[in-house]
Amino acid sequence: MMAGNSLRSWILQALVVLLCGGMLAPIAVVVVASFSGGGYLKFPPESLSLQWYFRFLGDARWLASLWNSFVIALMACVFSTAVGFLAAYAIARGAFAFRNAVVALLLMPLIVPHIVTAVAMYFLSARFGLVGFKPWIALAHSVVALPVVLIILQSTLKTIDPNLERAAMISGCSRAGVLRHVVLPLAMPGLISALLFSFLTSFDELLISLFLAGIRAETLPVRIWNSLLLEVEPTIAAVSSLLIAMTIVALVIEWTIRKMRSNELSTSH
Repeated sequence: MMAGNSLRSWILQALVVLLCGGMLAPIAVVVVASFSGGGYLKFPPESLSLQWYFRFLGDARWLASLWNSFVIALMACVFSTAVGFLAAYAIARGAFAFRNAVVALLLMPLIVPHIVTAVAMYFLSARFGLVGFKPWIALAHSVVALPVVLIILQSTLKTIDPNLERAAMISGCSRAGVLRHVVLPLAMPGLISALLFSFLTSFDELLISLFLAGIRAETLPVRIWNSLLLEVEPTIAAVSSLLIAMTIVALVIEWTIRKMRSNELSTSH
């Protein structure tokens, strides 16, 4: 019996390693190819060089698309996190009719294909002349980032004892004061995680940006897409590697914050 359990455990571990390796292999290929010293993408590269990173940092159009993505993602993460926090708090603490329907409606962008959302947004944007308007693109991105924020903050608010809020209100604190002085400090790790993941969601969004960016607000994913259509240059691998690095940094920051928070809670207990 023990031998059978050991064999199943070994097979399961081997499958997990194979799956993880299969998922990470394309990322490793892109990262290695970004250091190619040749004039075109080749794996493995015949020589190593940082020329394509310098090419990216020295190209005004690439930098402009990077800046557009950063500005749009920053606006989108602030808006989606603010709305998502209020929605998550209302769902976690409120008792109202059609609560499940509201939750399903807010999570619907996870189910609806992004191409459907992008086409609908495009027709609305074209009608009112909003194509290329960065705040509007950020608002459209926040639609797909909101479910991510809602899921993170709902789980965060479930860990906050409602009795702390009741105690604050009994002591004379208003509802707004309870949110500001009790709920927000306790939910800060979840809020930071929501900001980071909504930022990454917006920064990596292609389909909505492809329909709404136009020439005035070309984002980095749209620039990569256009470059792939016209020419497959190693600069794309360098940009992709930088995006991978940015995602890893965001995940490390999120993990560090949660680790520090768990250590504080264990110390306080």
